Amino acid sequence: MEFTIWYLTIGVLLIAMALAGSVLKRLPLSSAMFYMATGAALGPLGIGHLDLDIIRDARLLERFTEVAVVISLFTAGLKLRLPLTDRRWRTCILMASAGMMLTVAAIAAVGVLLLGLSPGAAVLLGGILAPTDPVLASDVQVEHAQDSEAVRFGLTGEAGLNDGTAFPFVMLGLGLLGLHELGAGGFRWFGVDVLWGTIAGLAIGTICGSLTSRLVLYLRRVHREAVGLDDFLALGLLSLSYGLALVLHAYGFLAVFAAGLALRRIEREHTGDAKPDESPVESVDARDATDPERAPAYMAQAVLTFNEQLERIGEVAVVLLVGAMLANVSWSAQPLWFIPVLLMIIRPAATFLSLIGQPITTGQRAFIGWFGVRGIGSIYYLAYAVTHGVDGTEGRTLAELTLAVVATSIVVHGISVTPLMRRYGQRRQPA
Repeated sequence: MEFTIWYLTIGVLLIAMALAGSVLKRLPLSSAMFYMATGAALGPLGIGHLDLDIIRDARLLERFTEVAVVISLFTAGLKLRLPLTDRRWRTCILMASAGMMLTVAAIAAVGVLLLGLSPGAAVLLGGILAPTDPVLASDVQVEHAQDSEAVRFGLTGEAGLNDGTAFPFVMLGLGLLGLHELGAGGFRWFGVDVLWGTIAGLAIGTICGSLTSRLVLYLRRVHREAVGLDDFLALGLLSLSYGLALVLHAYGFLAVFAAGLALRRIEREHTGDAKPDESPVESVDARDATDPERAPAYMAQAVLTFNEQLERIGEVAVVLLVGAMLANVSWSAQPLWFIPVLLMIIRPAATFLSLIGQPITTGQRAFIGWFGVRGIGSIYYLAYAVTHGVDGTEGRTLAELTLAVVATSIVVHGISVTPLMRRYGQRRQPA
């Protein structure tokens, strides 16, 4: 009977979201808020059909969130079509590097001085909460591959990169807690966890994405083979990139993001600056898959369309779990003051400092600073830390703070996204 209830619940939820999707876009609400409320209703706060605990069920949650993040990062890479030489990439890189370091350092300082955490737990908390989310922030990110608006592009690129650049700080926190080898003077951490993990991850994804894309296009355009099943191409490419990166001890998150970028770069090499046809693949003649001119755009759009559907399914699943786990948050005075400090002081300050000298307006900096949505990536890093030995009082504190931040971010950013995006669009209209 319990399994039957799940069929009914998921069916009603998905149909309701399909019917109400356009309505939510006009209201100060987001689909993630609806999913989280449903999860809370299914969990201990409601009817009790979904009982999860981040400490007890960390292994399961790690795998769920890992898959969701991998799919979303690959999708983010596919949406970013500007060449790497374009100056708008500077915002993404600065936010994912300088912005990441400043955010981690500020959170760690607050953790030690005001939350009473050990240095290792404080740095770990910074690594968990510093990355922004490429799934839950979809309303403020690029809407399609041709969207190169500075703020949207910056937020998308940052979210794609910083889920990988947060990993060295998570490993540093685990090392300071005695759960990971840092080496003498941190030499191993810097050499392996920072340099090798980052550079190798980006290289592996770029190579896999480029070679796979070129091979598929060659077979289609020259031999009219390897046609169809683009969904398997998408799954195969992201799985190959991620798995190979893990085998070589590199960061798989960066690898899948780079693989998506590489596939889009191959499409752009053949299509040029002309806007690619982004019609739904189902409405396009399948012969375009082997047409010498249309094949690159057809392949990129087919892969992107499939991954966007997977991304939405992953969002539903993970945010439902977040809603169910809210019963484990005490909502004491500690998370209540920490959340506004993170979202309204640390994130905006790190954004303004990181983007000094960049050719964007103060309003755009403020917009980027506010929409640092926390979400699935933070839940993954939390579960990863727990499965690697973080437990006890500090483990529970990290869990409560993380869940509280993610839940609050879903609500406040979901409420503010529609009016702020409308106002931002109106300000840009005369230009």
